[in-house]
Amino acid sequence: MIVPERQESERGDDMRWKTSRRSTNVEDRRGTRLPQAGGIGCVGLLVVLALAYLTGNNPLELLQQVGNAPSVSVGQPAAVPAAGEDTEREFVEAVLGSIEDTWAGIFSRAGRRYEPSVLVLYEDAVQSACGLNSAAVGPFYCPPDRNVYLDLSFFRELERRFGAAGDFAQAYVIAHEVGHHVQNLLGISDQVEQLRRRSGERDANTLSVLVELQADCFAGVWARHAQADNLLEEGDIEEAIRAAQSVGDDFIQKQSQGYVNPDSFTHGSSEQRASWFHRGYDTGDVGACDTMGALRR
Repeated sequence: MIVPERQESERGDDMRWKTSRRSTNVEDRRGTRLPQAGGIGCVGLLVVLALAYLTGNNPLELLQQVGNAPSVSVGQPAAVPAAGEDTEREFVEAVLGSIEDTWAGIFSRAGRRYEPSVLVLYEDAVQSACGLNSAAVGPFYCPPDRNVYLDLSFFRELERRFGAAGDFAQAYVIAHEVGHHVQNLLGISDQVEQLRRRSGERDANTLSVLVELQADCFAGVWARHAQADNLLEEGDIEEAIRAAQSVGDDFIQKQSQGYVNPDSFTHGSSEQRASWFHRGYDTGDVGACDTMGALRR
């Protein structure tokens, strides 16, 4: 985990992110207060959060369904580090800069222009074109506004709860979400949405898995280019693979409910997620990431 107080000597196996170009497409909304809700009580809130976690639903939407305004912030907003002291933001800017350069080159070679996404940093909850979302949903991409949204506390959760530590594990998360932006630019997101409207719940889940696995593969494509740009250290790819495995549906379901239900998968198993990331990394080829191919045959 990148934190300002750590010394450089303690990060000997970290990716060489400080040499990467800093992206200017990072919007910092940390410290922004959003409206508080009427109370359902602590017990009621815990029930809603537990239900949201087990079902994969947005907890704020569940709060709205039980007749409460969306509640996301209590007390004073957390202090945001001053410019030059915010190592976490600098890391995000550097990783995003590398990702942008990679996709700009890939699009250019295909005769197209890459349009970067804006990465929004926030705390606790954020308003987007996709609605009001809490940090409980994790990092996400919103197609209507083409933004990636990230609460940096997810990186601490990734390390503490899922055992996926390291800078490149965090970089994989960012690259995966930008992978959804690439899908949007390529028209894949619209095609999948049309298919989803005509599908039942099980087929819709399958489509969701294919979308997520392709984003993992796209993250692997970036990792191959990052290696070519000498940004990787020994062990970085293993960090990304551990992160991919830790957010597999089977891993999360086993941890949260004690059993696995493959029919409810929406992101893919740990093995699938690691495998598709590795495919993108091994080939460095966007064409190798065609998880949708079976649907067109």
